[in-house]
Amino acid sequence: MGRVQSVVARANKKLTVQFAAVLIAGSSLMGMLFGFLRERLLNATYFDTYKVGLDAYTTAFTIPDFMFFILVSGALSVTFIPVFNQRLAGGNKKSAWELSTSMVNMMAIATFIASILIIIFADQLAYLLAPGYSETGHALTVSMMRVIAINPFLFAIATVVASVQQAVGRFTFYALAPTIYNIGIIIGIVYFTNGISIFGWEIFDGGIMGVALGVVLGSIMQLLVSCMGLIGLGFDYRFKIHWKNKGFRKVLTLLPARSLDQGMDYIVGMVENNLASRMAPGTVRAFNQATMLHLAPINLIGVAISTAAFPKLTEQLSEGKQSLFRDQLQTVLRVIVWLALPVAMITFFTRGYIVNFIKPGGNSLMAGLLAILTIAIVARSVYYIAARSFYAQQDTKTPMYVSLFAIGLNIALAIWFTQTLRMGAYGLAFAQSIMAVVEVAILLQIMSVRINGLLDRNFWHAVGRMASATGIMSVVSYVLVTLMPLQAGDYSSFYISFPKFLFITTVSFSVYVVLSKLFKLSEANPVLHSISAAWRRLNRQAS
Repeated sequence: MGRVQSVVARANKKLTVQFAAVLIAGSSLMGMLFGFLRERLLNATYFDTYKVGLDAYTTAFTIPDFMFFILVSGALSVTFIPVFNQRLAGGNKKSAWELSTSMVNMMAIATFIASILIIIFADQLAYLLAPGYSETGHALTVSMMRVIAINPFLFAIATVVASVQQAVGRFTFYALAPTIYNIGIIIGIVYFTNGISIFGWEIFDGGIMGVALGVVLGSIMQLLVSCMGLIGLGFDYRFKIHWKNKGFRKVLTLLPARSLDQGMDYIVGMVENNLASRMAPGTVRAFNQATMLHLAPINLIGVAISTAAFPKLTEQLSEGKQSLFRDQLQTVLRVIVWLALPVAMITFFTRGYIVNFIKPGGNSLMAGLLAILTIAIVARSVYYIAARSFYAQQDTKTPMYVSLFAIGLNIALAIWFTQTLRMGAYGLAFAQSIMAVVEVAILLQIMSVRINGLLDRNFWHAVGRMASATGIMSVVSYVLVTLMPLQAGDYSSFYISFPKFLFITTVSFSVYVVLSKLFKLSEANPVLHSISAAWRRLNRQAS
């Protein structure tokens, strides 16, 4: 047992911002690949034969996810970490551990109550979310929502535990958790849908409800892995809420604004689900899949980099290093824009391939929606670090006010585009993309006023050169896709289509990196240095 703890403690050592970003991006990529496998298995099994069931499964997540995000998720990480770091920086470990154990217990209680309420009112909630579903679709939504209702409780504990690890710069087990969650769901798809028997007694007869059971299994597995990350940190858990702890009270004052901000994002999702449920069967699922695909690069770039940089930003502010905070924030912004611009364009041109990975044979609606949502990739990637720059200053209200405006705009546009202009699901995608651009533009404008010199002339000149390099690269991407097309309805093996996609992506991004070097963009240097080092190692091994 001692040897296991030693191995875990070594794996959970503190990481630099750069290495943490690479680790989180790598784990996000791994989680994304497992997520694509999960969705491919689901779509291959049910999309063409049981659209009603897939729509119900998709809708069943909405309320449990809403309760988790409004009570915990990003609301906790961006409010908890700065306050926790202040305690540690001041040498007050006792207060820091009291704060963390209080948050575990409070969040567990709050989400347990929320889970019970979801189970009780699942029928009414399903009608609110999807008034256009048939009786079969409604019944399935209710049943699966009641099973998935345990998620907020399990996720809440795992998130507090992960936030403690993030705060002290430990990311290894935090990074593993999403992949473990997806593995649990895949087990549900592959095995539980065929029924569950114990000693010859059939306790579950299978069907799409088995996927919901896999979701619960994944949540439990994710919690166990997250808790492993506490080994070696000295975490002192007590079943007690320290109401007198000043740090705990500080987090409670910061939490409502960020929780409302998070919750409003999910209100948009509820409105979109409501509108899509009135369209043809399968529309809810198609829009959900396109949204998930456009979020993949956002998670790999915006979320990974901003998550890794956030503890350092809060540390610099807590130590009064304002100029270092500004320089670090500008550097992170430039890196995110440099990566997000080409990725967005490559996603646009290869959208047929990407959709084919999760839906064998492709789907024209998914591909069309993804094309529109690529507009949001750059904006949403930048949003995460823009918002965290406010959270690092313990200002959760400004992003909330901006989100309230942006979300109101999103809902108004979604209703107008779908109900008045009759744009169907495409109207939902356009509304979401417009909202993303407006929201991040407002946040950056406010931050540039607050932090003098953040978005200076050099920054915008660099962005202009990035845009020019992306434009030239886009021509290359278009030519490559034209030469190696993937037609709608093409059921080519993944092993045939993926190498084509990889070739197009690799060549396109390589052209972009070379152009970035020619345009004197420093962001290209680490990539070129890594390639050069790898080439030298290969030469040494060959000789």
